[in-house]
Amino acid sequence: MKRREAVTGLAVIIGGSMVGSSLFLTSCKTEEKKARTASTDFSPEEVALLDEVADTIIPTTDTPGAKAAGVGAFMKVMVTDCYDEGDQRIFVEGISKLGEASQKQFSKDFMALDAAQKKTLLTAIDKEMKAYQSSKKDTDPKHYFKMMKDLTLQGYFTSEIGATKALRYVAVPGKYEGCTDYKKGDRAWAT
Repeated sequence: MKRREAVTGLAVIIGGSMVGSSLFLTSCKTEEKKARTASTDFSPEEVALLDEVADTIIPTTDTPGAKAAGVGAFMKVMVTDCYDEGDQRIFVEGISKLGEASQKQFSKDFMALDAAQKKTLLTAIDKEMKAYQSSKKDTDPKHYFKMMKDLTLQGYFTSEIGATKALRYVAVPGKYEGCTDYKKGDRAWAT
């Protein structure tokens, strides 16, 4: 085989794989997938609301809170890309239920509440969620607030802020120390 033939063959193989992969990736979006993501096209206001919910769960103290970590945007991505259609529907309906609960209890939108009112409202919803979780069957759907809390914790503690400011972080690779002293009040390890 001559060099020119080898280069031509290689170009055909590489070009074919690039065109094939592009066709494969663009054809993945079926109509069902397009319709599913349409229901989770969160508006900037909804992402801001999710940030406020997350920041009420993990507020700013001596470390930055969940809003600083961008947990609302994280929730949007996780719900859109990782949740199945049923859980997406529950989560999106949960945003509406949160607004309704705020209107019912305080006659205000959640975003208009002060920090104490937000905490009071979310504490009441948390109690409702715990009662639901304790009596639900395996086939029953998840509670929307459980999803919001789980995503808040996951988003915060996997963010740079959560891992480096709220937790102790040592870049890997590092040496392994099987026995390290722990003092009461020390932060947990992120690595």
